[in-house]
Amino acid sequence: MENSHTEEPKYQKKLPRWVIIVTFAVLLGFLALMGWGLRNAQQGPVQVGQKVPVFELTTFDGEKIRTDDLIGKVIVVNFWASWCKPCEQEAAELEEAWRYYQDTGEVVFLGVDYVDTETEALKYLEKFEITYPNGPDLRTAISQIFRISGVPETYIIDKNGKLASRKIGPFVTIGEITSMIDSALNQ
Repeated sequence: MENSHTEEPKYQKKLPRWVIIVTFAVLLGFLALMGWGLRNAQQGPVQVGQKVPVFELTTFDGEKIRTDDLIGKVIVVNFWASWCKPCEQEAAELEEAWRYYQDTGEVVFLGVDYVDTETEALKYLEKFEITYPNGPDLRTAISQIFRISGVPETYIIDKNGKLASRKIGPFVTIGEITSMIDSALNQ
């Protein structure tokens, strides 16, 4: 007699189809989120000619300034810090340029204090007699929009909210500042 081994069928539990679909959808969603995050991380700074994302600066006086409220004006965004020696080189020229354009109502200066203490920042503003609006870059939200590499950096936004020009490092003369602003005004 042949010795036949009959194997009993093994029962495998199958997952319900809906569990497989939901798992696959979650995995795809996670991969899409990762891809979106990597794309954003690899994007460079806002390029000249591109629309600048709207941001809000809360000044040291507590005033909230939203850039979408400034459409129709040229906006000068200057990133600085009290500990930055090159920032000191351009502080007087920036203030002088602000006073030159202030009465026209066509140009707004915004000073963005980067990674600093409020006490030291206020001393800096007083030392250089800076009168245009300035505030801290809370959670570095504004500097992340521009992806600054350090301070000082200055960005000129045209009347339509597009980046007109940028300056990495300190301005050397007031003529350099006014030339960039005038170019944005004439666009």
